Amino acid sequence: MEFNSMMLFVIACLTINLIPGPDVIYIVSNTMKGKMVSGMKAALGLGVGYFFHTLAACVGLSAIILSSALAFSIVKWLGALYLVYLGVQALISMYKGNSRVVVSESKDTKGNIFMQGVVVSVLNPKVALFFLSFLPQFINTSTGSAASQLLILGLVFSVLATLCNVLYATVGSWLFNRPNAGRYTRILEGVSGVLLIGLAGKIALSER
Repeated sequence: MEFNSMMLFVIACLTINLIPGPDVIYIVSNTMKGKMVSGMKAALGLGVGYFFHTLAACVGLSAIILSSALAFSIVKWLGALYLVYLGVQALISMYKGNSRVVVSESKDTKGNIFMQGVVVSVLNPKVALFFLSFLPQFINTSTGSAASQLLILGLVFSVLATLCNVLYATVGSWLFNRPNAGRYTRILEGVSGVLLIGLAGKIALSER
């Protein structure tokens, strides 16, 4: 791939990933619960999910999902249900008053946040749709294998997206650990819960 094309791709990736979306909401909601370490776990989990979609696009799995109404519906509803689960958990935490930022977390909790990030990313059909619609625009079949270019572009996008997510986790940690920020965490957790449920509804009701 030519240098100019790669630079254009990098700029496009950064522009897209710096715009707040569902992933940012998930990262920020976890940052509120357990400081920066939770946000980092969420960001890395999402990054693994991006890598999965890269491999899926290379082997044609994403194309199969998007061409099959049944397969797409299954993935869509699984992803929506999982987001509802996460949203409900956030609302319950707000109601019980357990949204206080904690200094330390158990190893199991950290691992769960990481795996939640993987599941949220993998079960989001919009990510598959994005990979199939965005990445091919930068592929030039005259300069090499389309599959290898797709893999490289997907990996670059995954790395850049993860770096942007880590940035959001860092900034979120700084904001939520400022003096007097604790009294706002319950409200923010409730807002995050509502947004997660809303995003689930948007995914579930979206057309193919």
